[in-house]
Amino acid sequence: MSKYARRRAFAALALCSAGAQAQTNVQIYARLNVSAEYVKASASADGPRLSQQRISNNRSVLGFRGSEDLGGGVSAIFQVEGTLSPDTGAGELARRNTRVGLDGGFGTLFAGHWVTAYNGATSGLDPFYPTTAGYMSIIGNGAGAAVDNVSNVSSFDRRQANSIHYWSRPWKGLALRLTHGLAEERPASGARPSLTSMAAIYEQGPWYATLAHERHHEYQGPGLGDSGTKLAVARRFGDTRVALLAERLEYETASGKLDRNAWYVSVSHQMGSHGLRLGLARAGDGKGASGNQVGSIRGGEHTGATHVTLGYDYMLSKRTSMYAYVTHLDNEANGGYDFAINSLDAAPGATLKGAALGLRHAF
Repeated sequence: MSKYARRRAFAALALCSAGAQAQTNVQIYARLNVSAEYVKASASADGPRLSQQRISNNRSVLGFRGSEDLGGGVSAIFQVEGTLSPDTGAGELARRNTRVGLDGGFGTLFAGHWVTAYNGATSGLDPFYPTTAGYMSIIGNGAGAAVDNVSNVSSFDRRQANSIHYWSRPWKGLALRLTHGLAEERPASGARPSLTSMAAIYEQGPWYATLAHERHHEYQGPGLGDSGTKLAVARRFGDTRVALLAERLEYETASGKLDRNAWYVSVSHQMGSHGLRLGLARAGDGKGASGNQVGSIRGGEHTGATHVTLGYDYMLSKRTSMYAYVTHLDNEANGGYDFAINSLDAAPGATLKGAALGLRHAF
């Protein structure tokens, strides 16, 4: 090869290298989270008692995310996140947080299959999220891990299909997040269900606070609407974080109105590699006609429940930790609450107990 030809070849390689560097940056990541559990319920749909030893998958994921600089301070962003079940080998490519959008000085705008603003505003305040012991047993009225406007019409703890999201840039610690779930479904009732979710988030120094609201349009039928409102505040005191949350859910059904108040408190304390965790949730009675039910919420007296969990974490490294917890969910006589994921199909009024030893790794 002549000197001139070699120069042209080197120049072409340099251009290809520069072009490759300008392409999308891609990161592969995962969270593997499984636990060995012993659980029992005083009564279930299949009989008076249930006890079970099992391996539970606590929403393990495998994903790809990245961005491309478009110039002018704007980037294209994407993420494809799938479910992964180390206990059974099952999984789906884009079943969890998946999106494509733009990010810049205006904020972040994207579309896809993503947790709502209402959900994301407080999930980080639960040290047991997302496991069998997660606060979704009560807060949010169950877990909607991958839902649309008709596949789940009760939960306010949602990852919403066919949704558009906007996240503002923080200003003096204050940011706004918005979600709209488009009315694509056409149920036989003639309703045109859709979702609107919003959260104002303040995060500054040791403080975190949020006010979130979500509206479900015509989920229970034409002309009917449901709403959820929650207020939460958390503060760090050195190595200890304390979080408080209050929530009100309201449903309009063909049988009349149904509403319920609930609260949650968590305490997390870190001592080097050792962590202590406490979570306590309480649901009041459902206010509405006896027999009226949406999800786990029932109308009438003695329909509340209390869920308490005590746990311990040990960090083996920055990416790997072992954990253990004991959890107790006590329904009142007519309460219909269950573990939100890895449920036991508990009968009304049942008491549920569990103990878990788990391993979590992220990369």
